[in-house]
Amino acid sequence: MLLRFLAVAAVALPLPAQAPDGLADSVAKQLPTLTETYKRLHQTPELSRHEEKTSAFVAAELRKLGYTVTEHVGKYEDGTQAFGVVAILENGSGPRLLIRTDMDALPVTENTGLDYASTLKSTNPQGQEVGVMHACGHDLHMTVLLGTAREMVARKAAWHGTLMLIGQPAEEVIAGAAAMMADNLYGRFGKPDMVVAEHDSPDAAAGSVAFKSGPLMASSTTVNVVMRGIGGHGSRPEAGKDPIVLAAEFVLVAQTIVSRQIDPQQPAVLTIGTIHGGTKNNIIPDEVTMGLTLRTYSMAVRDQIVADIRRTANGLAEAYGIPTDRMPVVSVGESTPPTINDAKLNDRIRAVAVSALGAERVVDAHAVMGSEDVGQFSMDGKIPAVMYWLGASDSEKLAESRKTGVALPGLHSSKFAPVYAPAITAGVTAMTAIALDLLK
Repeated sequence: MLLRFLAVAAVALPLPAQAPDGLADSVAKQLPTLTETYKRLHQTPELSRHEEKTSAFVAAELRKLGYTVTEHVGKYEDGTQAFGVVAILENGSGPRLLIRTDMDALPVTENTGLDYASTLKSTNPQGQEVGVMHACGHDLHMTVLLGTAREMVARKAAWHGTLMLIGQPAEEVIAGAAAMMADNLYGRFGKPDMVVAEHDSPDAAAGSVAFKSGPLMASSTTVNVVMRGIGGHGSRPEAGKDPIVLAAEFVLVAQTIVSRQIDPQQPAVLTIGTIHGGTKNNIIPDEVTMGLTLRTYSMAVRDQIVADIRRTANGLAEAYGIPTDRMPVVSVGESTPPTINDAKLNDRIRAVAVSALGAERVVDAHAVMGSEDVGQFSMDGKIPAVMYWLGASDSEKLAESRKTGVALPGLHSSKFAPVYAPAITAGVTAMTAIALDLLK
């Protein structure tokens, strides 16, 4: 489930960063409590749009620290209330910094074998019983946020301004950030001057962080294509128009949209993930439905590919002699913009991370075609923002994986298990140092 972040003059390059006094020792003292928090969150995951207990826990922990907390922030398109959390800590005049965590889990049955593994079951929107697991590390993100929140309270003498902590629901279905913005987030709680977020990554060693300016994650757009025909008996295909054959042709031709119609300097991925049609072997159905996902780093390229999908579908249908009143239906569903990190803000906070963690634990990030929805908080790049990777893998296993080419269990895998202690420590240390620097 993404930030189009333009540089803003107000975010100037700072003087050389210095590691905050005593921060490493303070975070180390927090680790036992944060470990309990992490394991609790890991064992009690909740699916997207159902984060009731998770959000209540995050809100309660922030209230204990003295933050002014508002729950149930966010409204979805269907009018239902979201479980968003907003926590504000005012500390005199100065910038307003938004730090965001996501809170939802995935419909995955955990297979890690950990003694704190999730064993919960739930019901998905299709009415099926599914396992529930924090297979994307949102439990780690929340733990880091709470650790950072505590450090910022203890260090109020070192910063000035307003800290705005966001607990965002429904990231996995790229709906939560938009829901919070639709609920007049900035009108109610103030518009931030900067947005910072992290996401754990199995491609970086636990204890490290990784930064990259410019594109980090792709936009995500759901496209639905309905190929319509004229159904009939399987023994008389000439009496109708077979949408299954038409859909099969579309699946093949669609593979050339990116490879032959898009500038190769513009990364894009178009995948047909679902195809459904027919009820019985000897019946030609009236229609076939297909579900596509589209990823790009440019919204203009995204729009071009959507237009190409429509043109391809209509052209094939016309070639097959489909009547004009039975032409394909192409619709765009959920969508989120790309994550494009503001260059100046990225350079600034990277320097802070180097000072706080050491240069050997701050590495270069690589862009991926996965997606996020945190970019909604940047208001199409009007607010400078950065998301960076938080390393989650055992360093020796990661080195061996790179040597052999055998991938480690990654995000959304039932076996994904972050090495939590160094990840939490580095996460809280880096995010606290960054917040202190941006609010100094």
